Amino acid sequence: MSYFVYLIVSNLKNNKKISYVGYTNDIKRRLNLHNSGKGAKFTRGKIWKLVYYKKYDSKSIAMKNEYLLKKNYILRKKIINKR
Repeated sequence: MSYFVYLIVSNLKNNKKISYVGYTNDIKRRLNLHNSGKGAKFTRGKIWKLVYYKKYDSKSIAMKNEYLLKKNYILRKKIINKR
């Protein structure tokens, strides 16, 4: 089974962007959950757009890379600004 690390972005009222990083084995389903208010508590009430994902062959590697991307705000900002 494949796993994905993903980065989603939402725009706030003051034109600032916020981001969320997660991992899943089904990106479409997970994005729909975030946008329907049934995803992570942090993501509820906002409209999210997928801006980055990367595929991994094992869950443990995906989880490690999710952690690294969550903590690396500079890399997240670079990815967001590319889009």
